[in-house]
Amino acid sequence: MLSLFVLRLVIMATIPWFVYLIRTRQGTLYCGVTTDVDRRFEEHQHSKKGAKYLKGKGPLTLMWSQQVKSKRDAMQFEYRIKKRLNKAQKEDLIQQNTSLYMLFSD
Repeated sequence: MLSLFVLRLVIMATIPWFVYLIRTRQGTLYCGVTTDVDRRFEEHQHSKKGAKYLKGKGPLTLMWSQQVKSKRDAMQFEYRIKKRLNKAQKEDLIQQNTSLYMLFSD
């Protein structure tokens, strides 16, 4: 049983994680995390699996995504983007495509 647990941890560690920003029709930005940006964006647009926040706010535009090292990093960056960055800073992130590791080096 332990070996299956260890195997799962190894597999999870090799799966790429991404942080992304989606722009709504009104110009608001939604931040999320996923292992497959294209699939998740499609879910947001056409599936009940999409975020409730985005319902009825289309058309949606995927503005930016960045691969990170782990699920933990992805979730921490998502939180920091949502809580620490204002809209102008999020727009700068999209334009400059700054590394999240450099931006949040604290």
